[in-house]
Amino acid sequence: MEFSELQRQSSTIAHGYHGAQQSVRLRSKSVVSNQNGPQFNWGSPPSEGGEEGDSGPPKDLRERPMPMRLKRAIREVQQMRVPVVTSWQSWKRSKAKSLSRFRADAGGAMSYIALWRKALHKIGGHFGGGVQSYFMFLRFLVVLNFLSFLLIAGFIFIPSIVFRSTSNSNMTVDSTGPEACRVYDPNLQGLVVFYQYFLDLLSGTGFMEYSYMFYGYYNNTVAESSGFHYNLPLAYLLTSVFYFAFCLICIIARMGSALRIAVATGSGAAGSYSKMVFTGWDYGCQGYRATKLKQKSIHYQLQVDLEEERLQKKALSLTLGQTVGLCSLRIFLMLVSLALIGGAFFGIFQATVFSQAKVGAEGILGLFWVYLPSIVITTGNFVVPFMCDQIALFERYSPSTTIIMALFRSVFLRMISLGVLLFTLWSQITCFKNSKDCQLCQYNNKEYPCWETRVGQEMYKLALFDFLITIAMLILVEFPRRLFVDHCSCALTRWVGRQEFLVPPNVLGLVYGQTVVWTGALFCPLLPLINTLKFFILFYCKKVTLFSNCRPAVKTFRSTTSTIFFLVVLLFGWGLALVAMIYSLAQIHPSMSCGPFRSLTMMWSIVPNTFYTLSLTTQDFIFYMGSQAFSIPLFIFSCVVLCYVAALAAVYGKSVDLLKAQLKLEGRDKQFLVKQIEELSIEMGVPTRAQADTFDTGAAN
Repeated sequence: MEFSELQRQSSTIAHGYHGAQQSVRLRSKSVVSNQNGPQFNWGSPPSEGGEEGDSGPPKDLRERPMPMRLKRAIREVQQMRVPVVTSWQSWKRSKAKSLSRFRADAGGAMSYIALWRKALHKIGGHFGGGVQSYFMFLRFLVVLNFLSFLLIAGFIFIPSIVFRSTSNSNMTVDSTGPEACRVYDPNLQGLVVFYQYFLDLLSGTGFMEYSYMFYGYYNNTVAESSGFHYNLPLAYLLTSVFYFAFCLICIIARMGSALRIAVATGSGAAGSYSKMVFTGWDYGCQGYRATKLKQKSIHYQLQVDLEEERLQKKALSLTLGQTVGLCSLRIFLMLVSLALIGGAFFGIFQATVFSQAKVGAEGILGLFWVYLPSIVITTGNFVVPFMCDQIALFERYSPSTTIIMALFRSVFLRMISLGVLLFTLWSQITCFKNSKDCQLCQYNNKEYPCWETRVGQEMYKLALFDFLITIAMLILVEFPRRLFVDHCSCALTRWVGRQEFLVPPNVLGLVYGQTVVWTGALFCPLLPLINTLKFFILFYCKKVTLFSNCRPAVKTFRSTTSTIFFLVVLLFGWGLALVAMIYSLAQIHPSMSCGPFRSLTMMWSIVPNTFYTLSLTTQDFIFYMGSQAFSIPLFIFSCVVLCYVAALAAVYGKSVDLLKAQLKLEGRDKQFLVKQIEELSIEMGVPTRAQADTFDTGAAN
């Protein structure tokens, strides 16, 4: 009796809570309104209560849209009811409850120990989610590089240190090539001036060249001791391959989460304005400045959409002659942009050739010669995009297309400039197989006795120079500009203003730096550690300049689109580095005087050589894995799974479309009900909302 009375009171509370704001017309239909109230299974335990007919996962009582009074009543009823369960069900429920509690505690603990958690919340609160996404992407790269360093240290760096300290029981195979190809002595002879160590640190030569930093210091050691066998060349190669695979998995996982968000929030143009107006506000903004900035951002997004619609209508109204003239103008400007990018590539090629010819020069001038390719690449990455942005003003594209074209040109310039540098180095290392310098050793051993270390030094200098330029821009440009703008009130300062924090160029800089690390990781194993420290310091430098010197850009880029685009660019950089690694492993003869592959004709030769040392059973099993008897059934099974996933995705897509159509119908029903209420109010003489607002305005005046 007590239970039924409490259930009736709680049901009355629920129906009254949701029906208090209903009109007279809707209250008369008590049956319909009662069915819309929250229904709850009173007999379910606290962690398993769910709505009847709900096919989704069960919700916790705290997640239900009910008043607190009703939740307390439900909790009291559930505690009073003692269900009759078996020991297995009781154990299963207790374990499920313990597991859920452990997951919640672990999630809370991980959120507290997450890197830069408070700093990211502060940045998001003051500058919005767009700027916060840059710093979250930077944190992702820091964690990725640190985990990559742990992988390399566990299988290459630490075993090399251990094997060098216990070299008596290890076996090192020397190269069997000509004597002239095995000459390599990077150690300095005699005394050097005191500042030479600083120059060596910047250029990667001298004491840095023959160290654990670069490829040439590692031996082709095979350790065998009391049943323990460790092949360092094989570990070096497989670790490099797994390093690339690990980075690919991390990128795809992050891209998958971004795509899920984009699919969940994406829609057609019909609902973009309502979504922007009703769900576009960032409630993490704090302060008057951040609020005004977010208002301007939403205003700019609406303005961009309206401008794009205006340009589309204008493009449809163009005559044939106007269309031909516009296309001709865009083609001409595109050719001008390509000519500028091509000139930058030619400059990088000439600077690399000239720099390699000046190797061996000493002093400050020698440091300038070795950094000449890095200087030309950085200058081209700054000047050419600026000139292309000025050209884009005359192309008359829509605002979003203009941003995409600028980003595409910047990405193309940054990635291909790195490819031009590698192509120039490889052309000099291999001599294109047409020079006498490469006939003896299959590579230019006179200029490059350890060519892998030379390539690693170039990547090391690119990474270091990019970091030094960032620090120099912060100290010599951004801080003086802020002081000049704040303490001078002339017309020039008002025109210049504070520097805008542009998210796309900053993220492209991170992608470029990460691509350099991927490219040089095979030749400079500790480069991921250097990049971890670089990005770690860069986070605080960018944070300081963000709060002290910069103002967020008024013209923002869509967050979901930008996240996917940046990850695609990062994946493109990964692909470029993968091509460089495959070419180095399978096409160029390794150096005969240094490195773990000095006794092989190709770096990849260590894999088949090791394969034939395995037992016959293992060889037969691996051959079977690669035979048609295994690959064809695996392919058929993969096709079946793929078809199932595609069909499931199609069903989910149709369900999403039906839900969207249902939401539109509900919106139309609400509009119809509002019209009916207004008509009924007019008939009954009740003032409508518009009349009440007019009355209040007149009374206030």
